[in-house]
Formats: sequence, C-alpha cells, structure tokens
Amino acid sequence: MTKEKGQLNFEQLPRYQPRRFVPTDANLKDKDTVVGLFQKLLDRVIRSQAEFEQWLLDRSELDAATRQAGDILYIKMTCQTDNTTFANDYTQFIETIVPAVQPLSDQLNRKYLADREKFLLPEKKYQVYDRERREDLKLFRQENVELFTKVQLLSQEYQKICGAMTVRFKGKEQTMPAMSKYLEEPNRILRAEAWQASAERRRQDAEKLDQLFDQMLKLRVKIAQNAGCKNFTEYQFKSYHRFDYTPQDCKQYHSTMEHLLVPVLKQIKARRRKQMRLNQLRPWDSAVDPLGRPPLRPFKQVKKLITGASRIFHQVDSDLGDKFDEMINKGLLDLASRKGKAPGGYQNTLDEARLPFIFMNAVGTDDDIYTLLHEGGHAFHAFLCSSQKLVDYRHGPMEFNEVASMAMELLADPFLAEFYGKEELKRSQEAHWESVLDILVWVAVIDGFQHWIYENPKHDQKQRWEAWLSIYDRFLGGFTDWKGLEKFKEVLWHRQLHIFEVPFYYIEYGIAQLGALQVWLNTKKDFKQAVEFYKKGLRLGGSRPLPEIYKTAGIRFDFSEKTIAPLVDAVKTELNLI
Repeated sequence: MTKEKGQLNFEQLPRYQPRRFVPTDANLKDKDTVVGLFQKLLDRVIRSQAEFEQWLLDRSELDAATRQAGDILYIKMTCQTDNTTFANDYTQFIETIVPAVQPLSDQLNRKYLADREKFLLPEKKYQVYDRERREDLKLFRQENVELFTKVQLLSQEYQKICGAMTVRFKGKEQTMPAMSKYLEEPNRILRAEAWQASAERRRQDAEKLDQLFDQMLKLRVKIAQNAGCKNFTEYQFKSYHRFDYTPQDCKQYHSTMEHLLVPVLKQIKARRRKQMRLNQLRPWDSAVDPLGRPPLRPFKQVKKLITGASRIFHQVDSDLGDKFDEMINKGLLDLASRKGKAPGGYQNTLDEARLPFIFMNAVGTDDDIYTLLHEGGHAFHAFLCSSQKLVDYRHGPMEFNEVASMAMELLADPFLAEFYGKEELKRSQEAHWESVLDILVWVAVIDGFQHWIYENPKHDQKQRWEAWLSIYDRFLGGFTDWKGLEKFKEVLWHRQLHIFEVPFYYIEYGIAQLGALQVWLNTKKDFKQAVEFYKKGLRLGGSRPLPEIYKTAGIRFDFSEKTIAPLVDAVKTELNLI
C-alpha cells in the first residue's frame, strides 16, 4: 500500500491519550484477549456515580481500541484487495472478533441501563447515549450475530469483485476510475468506445453481483424477522438511530424532488443537448464539456492535488488547513487509483488515535478535487470532535456527517483558483452546481429503489431490474437515449456500493446537501461567521440530538418543500436558469 508521504505504520499509530484500562501490549486481533477485557467490564462491581462514569470511559476506551484494530485491517484490505494476507486478516477479524464482541456489547448495554437507574448521571449529557443504548437493546438477538458476519463477508466479496475490474483500452490495462477520464474527451467516438468498454466489463459480473445481492437480501430479511420487525426497512431505521424522521418522510423527499428538481434537470439537460448540437444525449455525453472544450485536468500528479487542497483549506480556515497538513505529514492519505484497489472513496476515523484516514481513487479529474474536499470535510469532523470523551460521541449522526463533507465542497468553491485559471474555474464551478442538483435527484432514485427492495423482499432478479428501471425513469427518464444499451441500464445500480454494503445509507446525502446549501447561503452574509458556526456544529460530534446539531451549525433540520424551494432557486441563480 503506497502513501503520498511516506509509509504509515498503522500498528504504531500514536494514541490520543495513554490507555487506562486496556493493556498497552494487548493483542486486539486475538479473540481471547478481547473477550477477556469485555468480561472484566461486565464483572466489575460499581459502587458510586464516579465509579460508574469511569466504567463508561473504560468501555469507551476498549470500544475505540477494538474498532481501530478492525478499521486498520479494513483500510489495508481496500487499499490492496488483491493482497491475500490483508484479505485473510480482515476476514479472520470479521469471523472471530466481531461475533464475539456483539453479544458482549449487548450485555454491557444491559449493565449500563441497569446501573443507570441506580446512579444519577447528568440527564442532558447522556440523553443521546441513553436512547441509543435502549434502541440497541431492543434490536439485539444472539441468532443475528452469525448472520451479520455473513453479510460483512459478502460485502468484502463485493469489494473484491469491483476492485478486480479492469479494461484493456488504448493498448493498456486500465482501472475503472481511469476509464472515466475518457468520458470527458471532446471526441464523441472515443467517449462512446470507452463507455461501452467499461459497461461491457461491468456487465460481465452482473450475474455474480446479483447473486451476491440475493444472498445479502435473504440474510437481512432474516435479521429483521429475528428482531421482531415487520421488515428490514423498520429494522435498519432503528439500527441507524433515526429518531427524527421516518420512511414516510423519505418518500415525501422523493416526491418533492420529482416536483421541484426534475423540471430543473430537464432544463439543464436540454441546454446541454442544444450546446452539443445533438438530437439526443447518450450516456457518454453527460461528463464532457458541452461546448467541446478540452477536459479539465487540474493535476497530473497526486502530489499537486494534495498541495492544492492544502492551500484551499487554509483559505477556508487556517486551523482546518493545519489539520489537513497534519494528515499529510502523518501519511493519512491514500489517494491514487491503481489496480487491485477497491472502488470509491471514504474517510475512516481511527478511533483510538482519534485521527482520520482518507481513501480515494484519483486519476487527475475535476471530480477528484471535489472528492478530496468532501472527504476532507469528514476528516475535519473527526478532528474537531476528537475531544469528546465517549467514542460514540466522536461519531455524529450520518445526516450531519454528510453536512460536514458537502458543506466543505461549497466552502472551498471560491478558492479553486489554486487549480484553475479564470475560464476553467468558471467551468468547474458550473459543473459542480449542476452536480449538486444531480445528487439531490439521484438520492431519490437510490433511496426509492432501496425502499422498494425491502418492501418487496420476495422479488426475483427480473422484478428487481424492472423496479430499478421504473424508478430510474420516474426521475431521469427522457434525459438520455438508452436505445440498444438497455442491458447496461438495468444494472446501473450495481455501481452504487451503498446498496450492497450499507443499505438505506443514501438519503443522508440528500438531507445533508440541503444542510450544506444552508451553510453556503450563510457565507453570503458573513463567510467567517458561517465557517465558525459550521465548526461549532462539528465539535458536537454525536453528543446532541440531530436537530440541535443542525441549529448549532446555523442551519435547520428540515427537508420539506418550504425549505427546499428557496435553496433550489439559489442554485438556479448560480446556473443562470432564473
């Protein structure tokens, strides 16, 4: 695994603070060691409020250390999916440590809630922690432990399948992220060839991925049944601790997007088609510059991406810039695309070190800049809430986690001159504003599809593909001509790893984009103050209820049409559509 600045030794990461409960030399990849530590917490007799709070901190320390051990194995596996040692190490952790910890965590939850009745703790301080532990207690079933392990192993298989995808194109073997660069080329024949080559390669594994998903679906349905839930939708909403909105609210989001956003996208696509002088847009016509200008190539070497991002972050806020520089110096970045690397990008918080790690597949495109800005926002979230004592409070609710990342894209937008001249800057910003609207609608597509899947769990492959096409066409039908390409369109959803690995994690992007747009509007009044409110919200981590975190950040937790309409109008103004 290569790094952009030296080789990071994960096993020797600095700890945020010295361990108090977990032995310094404890092998947290050894089942007996981990189980023994959890058992010590279960056996401890608590006699006072002070002892109770210390017990809670000791549990947090153990959880953080154990999670970090697993996360390091996951990072290594995704950075090199073709490394059998890394794959086996991660598999072993998933098959031994995780199943051993789950029932013990449930027992600790029971001990906590029982002792919570005996010893008075500050109500507000533990409000969120209490309600999450109660929800976890209701959901836990011993028989689900083995099922969760199977799902995680199937997720690893998804990573392997996708990481192994390469295309022989233009005389060389190329990764799927590298192939996306050709879709920005003015030569339409070249774009079509590249798109079809990639689509054909993905189609080769369509049956394999569908069979993989069938296995996941059956396991998830069984997990929900075991927990006494009417379906997996109900189960997952409870598992995600979604206390502030419901599946019905999500469906209202879908309807609002269809009503407010789809007509705007039609305007944008019609403008693109006219600029390109085409009768119909084809799938390979969406990423290219509509005026035929050469593709934006902001950097050739990943080093330039990193140094440019650093300068941008410093302009947004000097403190955040310093934190990104710390990541560079500590080797907490793995950004370049290469064969064998898992797809996509993510930020992972190493819980004991309380440091973020960023993974992505950069190939020199404009999108790469925004991906790093996005993951940088997640990283700053990890930094700013690192002083929260409980590990659970160092992880915010997902609906705000994505505000951290999406707002950073918008906060950084004025400073992209670090990569571009005046004309290129305008192009990049316009493309980004279009992508903001695209993601709001795409969230409705993906979330709507997931709701259909788990509301109709007995469907077969044909029905699933038909449902996908129906939902896709509800929001995006008529924008693109798919004639002769239907076999590729019906499996487009295979590319969305969230559907496979983190079901129902996607509506967060839509909710959070609305929050991010509110942060952006705040900068129009006072940029520095908007950033300070943003940082204030990040510092809370997960210690307060979701609406309160939004309020602290200077925005509202609301995704009704009343809130969405003025935000859409503001973006339309940026795109000269009003």
